[in-house]
Amino acid sequence: MSMAFDLSAGFADKVTSAQSTFRAVMQAMARPGTVQRVEGGLRQVPAPLTPATAAIALTLFDHDTPLWLDEATRALAVTQWLRFHTSAPLVDEGDMAAFGLIADPLSMPALERFALGSNDYPDRSTTLILQLGSLADGSEFELCGPGIRGTATLRAPLPASLLAQRDALTPLFPRGLDLILAADDAIVALPRTTRLVAKGGN
Repeated sequence: MSMAFDLSAGFADKVTSAQSTFRAVMQAMARPGTVQRVEGGLRQVPAPLTPATAAIALTLFDHDTPLWLDEATRALAVTQWLRFHTSAPLVDEGDMAAFGLIADPLSMPALERFALGSNDYPDRSTTLILQLGSLADGSEFELCGPGIRGTATLRAPLPASLLAQRDALTPLFPRGLDLILAADDAIVALPRTTRLVAKGGN
């Protein structure tokens, strides 16, 4: 498989796929904890990107969205693919990024190293896309907050340190970080307003 073929492998139907992906992301944000399927039709994406992450990139990234990559996603094939399809500028500092791609959550930087927005402009924060092995297995969490009727349950292999860091950011609201969890072609959104509690001591 040539690099030229790799780079050209984006959405087969750009408009329809981008609209579908955008709706999935908005639905995930509106209903935190619910698993949404991203129907981007992507079959070949550069490792370690998942189809869901790649579809989000093709839909939301552009030349005005600075992008931070963790070590795992800094592979040459990934950076070339992202530059070719999105033109998103790559930045070295998380607090300069509109989005952050993280394929290895266990080794990710502290959340405070990313942009948290300001009280006047809380939307000027980094949205982190965390790739996980599954959105059906792993530790069990109880979710509550806006968009959730009562409580919701999520099973995912989230690092315990991540939850502690999110809790530490709570007093800063409306500043904070929004997370999108991605596994294969599925996503779950955890806006900064969503509270997570590990069940069973996990």
